[in-house]
Amino acid sequence: MSITRTANFSRKTNETDINVAIHLDSVGNQTIEINSGIGFLNHMYHALAKHSGWSLTLTCKGDLHIDDHHSAEDTAIALGLAFKQALGEPRGIKRFGYAYAPLDEALSRAVVDISGRPFADINMELKREKIGELSTEMIPHVLSSFATSAGITLHVDVLKGKNDHHRAESAFKALAGALRQATERTGTDDVPSTKELNDFNYDLWD
Repeated sequence: MSITRTANFSRKTNETDINVAIHLDSVGNQTIEINSGIGFLNHMYHALAKHSGWSLTLTCKGDLHIDDHHSAEDTAIALGLAFKQALGEPRGIKRFGYAYAPLDEALSRAVVDISGRPFADINMELKREKIGELSTEMIPHVLSSFATSAGITLHVDVLKGKNDHHRAESAFKALAGALRQATERTGTDDVPSTKELNDFNYDLWD
């Protein structure tokens, strides 16, 4: 019987109070409820969960009277940690995933390695100062913070597009497709790494 890949995660600081519940295998029976306090960020997380096949509940009470930085960054950190916890020891998964996602004139590519080595290279070239109440400078930072906390290697490139809403949303949808592929079960109990099993460490993959 497959292990249920779920997690409940809370993170509280002087700046934010965040709760996340995630189920990685909810295709056909998804529940998605997002309240980050920032409308466009809610929209991006909803797209990420929907197209990853997750059920996701995320709430954040943040210091939005200052600006959007802490709420955006900290929700990404919490979501990444919840994802890593839900995935557990990553046996029997494909490990690598990639996806292209169009949205009208925009097209994005995401490539993922469930590697245990946190790294992100995010290229979006957004031009507006804000989309809704989310600063566009925070959008690549959200993706980077998620990757770092999740312990994955992530490359995201927006390849074309004129509308920043479309460019950002296509990037999150591409990430969703890549994560869905990378976390797909293979039906084995193998560790997808060249390291010897006795030396296995999720933080030190090859």
